[in-house]
Amino acid sequence: MEYVYAALLLHAAGKEINEENLRKVLEAAGVTPDEARIKALVAALEGVNIDEVIQKAAMPVAAPVAVAAAAPAAASGGAAEAAKEEEEKKEEVNEEEALAGLGALFG
Repeated sequence: MEYVYAALLLHAAGKEINEENLRKVLEAAGVTPDEARIKALVAALEGVNIDEVIQKAAMPVAAPVAVAAAAPAAASGGAAEAAKEEEEKKEEVNEEEALAGLGALFG
């Protein structure tokens, strides 16, 4: 996981994600770099728009909470509880899809 963190740190700093830069970040963090893992990560990230992937993986927090909070006020009794459970299921599915997409990015 530290290899992915190193790549994200380089991206956030506006630096090129290449073998040399990844090695430097890992060494600075006290990690002994594995050349094969570095090469694999650089190859996996080639041509990937990291900002776009992060945007797709990011889940809005305020919108689902507001919808879930408004549902009980609009509905009554068991209908409100059912609406809340359905919204929670949708959030779980969206989270799983986001994590799957992020996992595909980093192999």
